[in-house]
Amino acid sequence: MVRTIDKEARSRSVLSSVIDSFIQTSNAVSSEDICHKFDYSSATIRNIMYELEELGYLTHTHTSAGRIPTDKGYRYYVDILLSQMRLVEEERERIYKEYNLQLKRLEDILEMTSEVLSSFTHCASIISLLRHNQRTIYYNGASFIAEHPEFKNIDKIRDILKVLEEKKRLLDIINQDIEKKINVYIGGELACKEIANCSMVVSTYGTQDIPLGRIAVLGPRSMNYGQVIPTIEYVSELLSKALGDL
Repeated sequence: MVRTIDKEARSRSVLSSVIDSFIQTSNAVSSEDICHKFDYSSATIRNIMYELEELGYLTHTHTSAGRIPTDKGYRYYVDILLSQMRLVEEERERIYKEYNLQLKRLEDILEMTSEVLSSFTHCASIISLLRHNQRTIYYNGASFIAEHPEFKNIDKIRDILKVLEEKKRLLDIINQDIEKKINVYIGGELACKEIANCSMVVSTYGTQDIPLGRIAVLGPRSMNYGQVIPTIEYVSELLSKALGDL
């Protein structure tokens, strides 16, 4: 029993290291790339990576001997790390300084929130507001989509921008599972073929426990989840406070 637990922990550590490396470099990851992080030989890590590929957590391209994460791999990675993700204090302070809590017009607050969120996550930010039975939507940072290595294909970029422009469709996507505090949709989980190569992190904001809308980040599947998820949670808190002070 102990050996089984150790093997699972070892596989989990290798998978996390592969995904961490891919998020940082956008390059397929070989056993040699991560073996310095472990006390195992490169051959042992190669075997673990092969097993992870057989289980559907990793895959490989024909142009490289390295592995890249699958949607299943990212999902496992996010689910394991979700409870551990915390925004470092320095990052919280930087966001707080950028966030102008003195604004008094609702439209200005939402626009500013959208700008701050996209700036700190390097992804497209989306904010919806429900008011007088009408939904307004703001988005910012679409240019970050085009800059990411995962989106080199111009057709992929065009598809993503098209979805961002279709407000009703975008609202349908971000308003799923609204009872949850935070939602992470990876690849095909978005149920939208035009953005099936993206990931989206969604949070709810409001005042006095009354939800007013949704705040979301859309980016590559290799987004830095460890930074993006706590960032959107913190910005959601700031937005709720700003609206509560109006």
